[in-house]
Amino acid sequence: MVKKPFILWFDQIGIKDVPLVGGKNASLGEMYQKLSSKGVNIPNGFAITAEAYKHLLKEAGIEQAIRNALKGLDTHNIANLKKKGQAVRDVVLNAKFPPDLEKEIIKAYQALEKAYKHEGVDVAVRSSATAEDLPDASFAGQQETYLNIRGPERLIEACHKCFASLFTDRAISYRHDKGFGHFDVYLSIAVQKMIRSDSASSGVMFTMDTESGFDKVVYITGAWGLGENVVQGAVNPDEFYIFKPTLKDNYRPIIHKKLGLKQKKMIYTDNAKEPVKNIVTTKKERNTFVLSDDELLTLAKWACIIEEHYGKPMDIEWAKDGDGKEGGAGKLFIVQARPETVHSQKRARYIETYVLKKNGKLLTTGNAVGSKIGKGEVNVIKNVNDITKFKAGQVLVTDMTDPDWEPIMKIASAIVTNRGGRTCHAAIISRELGIPCVVGTETGTEALKDTKSATVSCAEGEQGKVYEGILDFEIQRFDLNELPKTKTKIMMNVGIPEQAFDQGQIPNDGVGLARLEFIINSHIGIHPLALLNYTGLKKKTRKDGKIKEVIKAIDDKTAAYEDKSKFFVDTLAQGVARIAAGFWPNDVIVRLSDFKSNEYANLIGGHLYEPVEHNPMIGWRGASRYYAPAFEAAFALECAALSKVRDEMGLTNVKVMIPFCRTVEEGKKVIEVMKKYGLRQGQKGLEVYVMCEIPSNVILADQFSDVFDGFSIGSNDLTQLTLGLDRDSELVAHIYDEKNEAVKRLVRQVIDTAKKKKRKIGICGQAPSDFPEFAAFLVECGIDSMSLTPDTVLKTKLMVAKKEKELKIS
Repeated sequence: MVKKPFILWFDQIGIKDVPLVGGKNASLGEMYQKLSSKGVNIPNGFAITAEAYKHLLKEAGIEQAIRNALKGLDTHNIANLKKKGQAVRDVVLNAKFPPDLEKEIIKAYQALEKAYKHEGVDVAVRSSATAEDLPDASFAGQQETYLNIRGPERLIEACHKCFASLFTDRAISYRHDKGFGHFDVYLSIAVQKMIRSDSASSGVMFTMDTESGFDKVVYITGAWGLGENVVQGAVNPDEFYIFKPTLKDNYRPIIHKKLGLKQKKMIYTDNAKEPVKNIVTTKKERNTFVLSDDELLTLAKWACIIEEHYGKPMDIEWAKDGDGKEGGAGKLFIVQARPETVHSQKRARYIETYVLKKNGKLLTTGNAVGSKIGKGEVNVIKNVNDITKFKAGQVLVTDMTDPDWEPIMKIASAIVTNRGGRTCHAAIISRELGIPCVVGTETGTEALKDTKSATVSCAEGEQGKVYEGILDFEIQRFDLNELPKTKTKIMMNVGIPEQAFDQGQIPNDGVGLARLEFIINSHIGIHPLALLNYTGLKKKTRKDGKIKEVIKAIDDKTAAYEDKSKFFVDTLAQGVARIAAGFWPNDVIVRLSDFKSNEYANLIGGHLYEPVEHNPMIGWRGASRYYAPAFEAAFALECAALSKVRDEMGLTNVKVMIPFCRTVEEGKKVIEVMKKYGLRQGQKGLEVYVMCEIPSNVILADQFSDVFDGFSIGSNDLTQLTLGLDRDSELVAHIYDEKNEAVKRLVRQVIDTAKKKKRKIGICGQAPSDFPEFAAFLVECGIDSMSLTPDTVLKTKLMVAKKEKELKIS
C-alpha cells in the first residue's frame, strides 16, 4: 500500500482533496492552481496533511487517552466542556512530536525560504479541518491560527499547538451540534507565506450581502494591519459594496463606502513568544479608507472570478502587502476562500418579516445582523472565563466574541457587542444560528450594565437597536407561491438605501418614488451651498463664532474628503446607486430634491442660505429652485451625483422625476439646466417624469406631455392644493381627504389625458397605500402603476389582482 504524504504543496492539491488536507488547504490549492492564471494573487505554501495528524496519534499512542479524556462530556455544561477540552489538549501537547514528521515539515519550510529568497521567512500557520467549509457548516475559527511564525523551531511548536486545537472547547461543542464524531474529523495545517499587511490593510469580503442574502453585490470590509482584527471583530472596519452586474461590463459601480472606526491595528513584533501585537491607529488612519477605488474594483473582480469558479457564494479573506521585501509591495492577495454557509442554504418560498408593535427606551445602537428581533434577561459578560454564568434565553452583552464564546452564543436569545463589523465572528455565528445580533455599539456593555431585560431589534434597517424591557413584536409570513400577476405595475416608495437589498426581494415592478431627501438629511446633513462655499466660510471663522461651528461640523462629517462638494456628490450617488442596485434591472424613478426652505435651513449651514417663508409648503421648493441663480450650483451637485450613478456605475435603470413643477415653461427650463449638468433626456434611455401634484399639471397635462416622458401623481400635494389647505396644519386636518370627489376627478382626468398622449402615468402618493378602495379606483381608471410603501405592497397586489379579474383586465 502506497504511503500517503505528510506534505503537499498548493500546486499539488485541489478542492477534491478535502479528506486529505481539509477545506482551507483544498481551497487554497484549487485557487493557486486554477485562478492564478486569471490574475488572482495567491501566496504560495504547503499543506501538512491529515495523514500527519493520524501519524502523531499513532506514534505517540494517545488515541485512547483522548477517548478517556472525553468520557462524560456534556457540551451544554460549560464547566464540564472547559474541563474536558483542557484535558484533551494537554494529552496532545504533552505527546512527543514524531521526528520523521518534524524533518519533513522543516524541509518544506526551507524550500519556501528558498522560493521567497528569505531566510526565516514569515508564515501563517492555520488549522484546516477535514470537515471544514462544508456547504452547511463552516467550522470557521474553531481551531487556532498562528501569525508571523519564523524559523523551524517556532514552526514545529505552532504545528503542535494547531494539532491540539482540534479539541478547543468551541470545536468540541460545534462538532457535537453538527453531528460529527470527534474521530471523524482530522486536522491538516496550512503553512502559507504571510502578506505584510501589518504595514497596509486586510479584511474579508463576501460575494453577496451578508444580511439580506442579496446576491448582486460584493461586500468588502477592511481595516489597517493584519486581518485577524476584522475576522475576530476587534475593530469596526470600513465597509464597501460593489455591484456585480455592471462591474462585469467594466463600469466602476462602488455603490457604498462607509468609513469605519478602525480603532487599532495588528502588527509584527520581534518577540518570538508574541510575534504580533495591537497598537492604536492614528487619527489620519481612522479618517482614511483602507483601499483606493481601483483596489476595491480589483478585489471585487477577483471575488466574481472565485464565485464563478466555485459556482456558489463565497466568503473570502484578502490582504494588501505594504512591505514588499519579497516583491509584493502594494499588491493585493487572496489568503482564504470558503463557501458562504447561511444564505446559500436558504430556498426562499416565504417572506418573513419581524415587526415591533411599539418602541421603548433606546439604550444603544450598532450594526444590525440579520432581520429578526430577540428579547430576554440581560447578561453582561466581559471575560470569556465567566461564560459559565450565562443561562439559555438571555441576551448576551459583551465587548466582542471569538470562537471560545460559541458554546453560549447558541443558547442566547440575542447578542450585543461593543466592537466588530458585519463580517466579524459574532456576526458570522449569529447568522448561522439565526440569532439577532447588534455589533459595533461601542457602548453596549456600559449602556446595558444596569438593565434587567432588553429587546434587540434588527428589523428596522441597517441600524440595530437595543430597547429597555421586553417589547411585543409579531412575525408576518407570506407565501410567494400564492402571489398572482397583475397588469397594473406594483412599485415601491423607497427612501432609505440601507433597506433596498431587503425590499428589492419583495415581488415588485421597481421603484416609483426614490426620495433624495432622506439621503441628504441622514447621510449628508449639510447644506450643499455650505459645502460649495467651504473655503470662503473658513476665512470668516475668526469673526463669526456660528460659522466656526458650521466649519467644525463639516470637518467632522467630511474628514475623508479634501473637496467638500465631492462628499455631497459621492454620498448622494452611493445612496441612489444602492437603491438602484437593489431593484435592478427594474426602473427606479428618483425624485429630485423637494426640501422646503425651512427644511433646508435645518441642515448644517442651511441658515446661511435659506430665506424665511411664512408658508414654505407652497413657496420656494421643487422645480423653481433648480434654475434659480441662488440655487443652481447646488442643483448641479445633484445632477453630478445622478450622472455618476448612470454613467460611471452603469445603473441606467435610474430615471429622473421633477417635483412641484408649476408651469410648462418651468419644466422646459429644468430640462435645459439638467442637460447643462450632464443629464440629457433620452441619452442612454434617460426618461424624465414630472410629479402631477398641482392642479395646473392636470389642466395642462397635454402640454406637459410634450415636455416629459410621463407623470406620477402625488396625491398628498394634489389634495392640499385642490382643497386649498395646508396639510401640515392640524386646524384643517379634518378636511384633508384624498378620497374627496374633486381630487378623484382630477386623478381620472390626468390618467385619461396621459393615455391619449401615450405617456406613462402612475401614482406615488400615500392614498393607495392607506386606502384599498382608492387603489381599486385607480385600477378602474386604468392607471399604469402604483408605487406603495413597502409594507403594503403584497396586500395591495392581491387586491389589485382581484379588481382586475372583476373588470376582466389582462
